[in-house]
Amino acid sequence: MSRDPDVPDAFDVVTVVVLRRPADAPAMGEGALDELQTRHLAYRAELARSGVLVANGPFGAQSDDAYRGMSVFACDPVEAARLSAADPSVIAGRLTFDVMEWWVRAGALAFPLADGLVGDRRALPGD
Repeated sequence: MSRDPDVPDAFDVVTVVVLRRPADAPAMGEGALDELQTRHLAYRAELARSGVLVANGPFGAQSDDAYRGMSVFACDPVEAARLSAADPSVIAGRLTFDVMEWWVRAGALAFPLADGLVGDRRALPGD
């Protein structure tokens, strides 16, 4: 049986965290929001300096304004969740997050600012 040419032989699996604004996010004054945003960005910058966060940024135009941004982590989903839970904006209740593995055709993504390989190379389950 020949292999389907549309199915990749291998995938690079990375950990993605999507940040979103919960419906019950607490109201805050402009000054408090600015200070919280500064702490949030500083926390994310420190994760990047440590090498565990390899890509990060806010969303622009989108179909659901609750989604705020996305991060690609160079660690497993459990560690990415632990690190995301410690984000000042998550602690304050202004953001929450979803963690997932993202399977992408091997070689399709590059993270030139990372100090090494990001994610795991895997075959489809059952192959």
